[in-house]
Amino acid sequence: MSKRRVSDDSGSAPFRCGQLAVIGRPNVGKSTLVNALVGARISITSNRPQTTRHRIRGILTTNRAQLIFVDTPGFQTAHRSTLNERMNRAVRESLTDVDAIVLVVESSLTEGDRTVIALLPASVSVIVAVNKVDRLADKARLLPLLSEVAALREFAAIVPISAEKGWQLDELTAEMVKLMPVGPALYGDDDLTDRDERFLAAEYIREKIFRLLGEEVPYATTVTIDRFSQEGELRRIHATVLVDKASQRAILLGERGERMKEIASAARRDMERLFGGKVFLEVWVRVKSGWANDERTLAQLGY
Repeated sequence: MSKRRVSDDSGSAPFRCGQLAVIGRPNVGKSTLVNALVGARISITSNRPQTTRHRIRGILTTNRAQLIFVDTPGFQTAHRSTLNERMNRAVRESLTDVDAIVLVVESSLTEGDRTVIALLPASVSVIVAVNKVDRLADKARLLPLLSEVAALREFAAIVPISAEKGWQLDELTAEMVKLMPVGPALYGDDDLTDRDERFLAAEYIREKIFRLLGEEVPYATTVTIDRFSQEGELRRIHATVLVDKASQRAILLGERGERMKEIASAARRDMERLFGGKVFLEVWVRVKSGWANDERTLAQLGY
């Protein structure tokens, strides 16, 4: 895993360290932004909303500061379940225990953005990252958009960015550092996340399900890691994908299991790049009806 290089003119300024919650409505690019800031794919992404389900901390350490990004699920409105209620609670809780908030919006405001803004506590400083501005066909629209955002409440800064292209991330980082308290680093210089490889392996499998399957099936699945062992540079990983219905299992497997093989192969390649070694991956698919509303199962899955 490689770290992102950051322009840093710290001089004799005191070292700062703090946590920032990265929030926004689903599919505005929160996880893509955290990955770009950290310099590694620690949060899964897809073009479907509500891919992220867990709070994940990404860590960026420079000579001047350590920034700890709390990547949150998008506020869930499309599906009602115990799982989604827990994700919404995770979003709310993440706002109460941070030093600042990064609100991610796109190049046009929606009612969903305004709903998220209404959740923001008045006591915490907020930076707005206006993402995907590289997709604006008419750049003249940017200034009116920034004015529209600024009128919603008092923000510490508003920074237009492209997380995908890496545009203006140093400028965004500089605004974040200003809001962090003076203090020592909480993590090591080389740490990129607080999550272990077991967790990341499950997330990579789930990401490929979101990327390669149709509308409903990804939302009805979750992934458990049954065994994870390491022999030198080789990691042996045995995983199970839980689905809600037998019909979903058939879709996930595909004819003669070919779709599941494609998912597992893509996930394995990403794991090898992230972990820096060979991976043996075996994935099974099992039906567990009602898993998203089962308190015991959700607790075991870390929700």
